[in-house]
Amino acid sequence: MSCPECFSGHVHSGEPQGEVTKLHGLDVYVASPTPEPTGNSEKGIIIIVPDAFGWEFVNNRILADHYAQKGKYRVYLPDFMNGHSAPVWSINVMPNLSKTDTLYDWLVKPYYIAGAMYAMVPFMYFNRFSKSWPIVKSFFAAVRQNEGAQLPIGAAGFCWGGKHTVNLAHGVEVDGKPLINAGFTGHPSLLSIPGEIEKITIPVSFALGDLDFVVKKPQIEQIKNIMESEDKIGEVNVYYGASHGFCVRADRLLPDAEQQATEAEDQALDWFNRHFANVQ
Repeated sequence: MSCPECFSGHVHSGEPQGEVTKLHGLDVYVASPTPEPTGNSEKGIIIIVPDAFGWEFVNNRILADHYAQKGKYRVYLPDFMNGHSAPVWSINVMPNLSKTDTLYDWLVKPYYIAGAMYAMVPFMYFNRFSKSWPIVKSFFAAVRQNEGAQLPIGAAGFCWGGKHTVNLAHGVEVDGKPLINAGFTGHPSLLSIPGEIEKITIPVSFALGDLDFVVKKPQIEQIKNIMESEDKIGEVNVYYGASHGFCVRADRLLPDAEQQATEAEDQALDWFNRHFANVQ
């Protein structure tokens, strides 16, 4: 079950620079690095498995652009939800659910509860893991068999997408090759902890906020203990004062939130750079 924090946050301003195409049966936003005079500058492929707001959400497209330009990666942001992402207007609904200061807040609360249910229930029904996982896995497999056959591939999953990234990191293969070479996840949701973490065999980097109501402090410690053990290749970075969604939906007008979102971007790119370096 998703929580209200998975549907809250801030919409960012900006004009995405990528292009929309059809790839391996899905609509995909593609961000590419600026070509260099020496030729192809792409160091690999990063596939974003997004939060509940999906592939058309401006925040997610801007993030894809950042990965492409800063990291020199080709970045795919597919419509894994087949048109059933959460409506962006629900971001404005969620903060009103917790307001109790005035009589008016209580009088309008049924309206906001109805709006929240209208946004959340269809999303959770159409995008439950048993339905979405085959779509995600199939797309990664197609990329590995085609344009990613000779390139490193990374998965970057946020909120809803974090569970998919963790499951890809269990070592899923096609034609004897892993679907991903490394994974990054920011504030994942819906995880079974410790079970899904213990099955990880591919390098994964976690960006977690200590104020996250989805992955709480005791679970953060569980993830750290597992991922930093001798038989795992992983890292867990905790962002203090950060809440759920800070990598993608933070209020960029707040200096600390802006800095933490940027640091999480750099964390992801540094992780992919390190673990793609020796991929043959």
